[in-house]
Amino acid sequence: MTSPNTDTFDTTGFRNALGAFVTGVTVVTTIQSDGTPRGFTANSFTSVSLDPPLVLVCVAKSASSYEVFSQAPQFAVSVLAEDQKDVSGVFASKSPDKFAQVAWQTRATGAPVMHGAAAHFDCSTQQVIDAGDHIILLGRVLDFAHTGLTPLGYCRGAYVSFSLSQDAIAASAASEHAHVGAILENSDGVVLLDTPDGLRLPSGTRLEAANDPSSLRGVLASLGLVAHLDFIFAVFESTQAREQGGDGVRIFYRGRVVAQRGMSAPELNVVPLSQVPWDEMSDPAERSMLQRYVKERHEDAFGVYVGDSEAGTVQTLALT
Repeated sequence: MTSPNTDTFDTTGFRNALGAFVTGVTVVTTIQSDGTPRGFTANSFTSVSLDPPLVLVCVAKSASSYEVFSQAPQFAVSVLAEDQKDVSGVFASKSPDKFAQVAWQTRATGAPVMHGAAAHFDCSTQQVIDAGDHIILLGRVLDFAHTGLTPLGYCRGAYVSFSLSQDAIAASAASEHAHVGAILENSDGVVLLDTPDGLRLPSGTRLEAANDPSSLRGVLASLGLVAHLDFIFAVFESTQAREQGGDGVRIFYRGRVVAQRGMSAPELNVVPLSQVPWDEMSDPAERSMLQRYVKERHEDAFGVYVGDSEAGTVQTLALT
């Protein structure tokens, strides 16, 4: 197997492609030779073996902590919980007093672990492996704990909230008036449906199941579409539905079409993002939401809208 030519290899594109892999967010820590703690934020953490219990984390050779961790006999990994974005930010910074800004404790090796983390692993350093512009710390787990808290996610340079998706699914299941929809792309553009009232995004009264014609999955199945729903994009209350006595919960995912089965349904339109006929979209809330999607898609920086169809906030998936 030949190695890529480093003169022509697209390093930036490679980094962006790797960003499609959703990871957790961790803080990696150790105790320096003078007894003071040291730590940094990382998402290059994974399990290696159950027997013996091994994990690994990667450290850039350009990192200020490289020398310390390359020689440390122990290290700990704290898997951050969803409400610990501030902790991630502290350890991603160059602040000289990181440990004074967070709550932490020690376990078997004396390396710090973050208070309130979703899980942590206390390790002795088994091996330090040279790996290009990084080193790999292979650690044998001596002690661990997990709290059951929802972990903080990371994808495409941004934090991801898993509990929001879970809450939205629960809301759609509990509400008789909920609508669950999706902004779906394939290689040609975004999926829109031609209805008597104008162009609409595909939606149903609930998410599942594919054999339920009123669910989103059922609507997609009737169109012959197989789709991956990647992330929640908006959760809001329809003002019109509320005025009519319903709760009007609207939940929209963003995702992609991965296959199309059978002949194309006559109501199915796939429109390039640059050519969406905005004046033909009959629902103002869907039109506004899709306009935001086009903008954020271009910037590759998505947020989650929470509010109602008239006013709300976009909770940015904060860049690190």
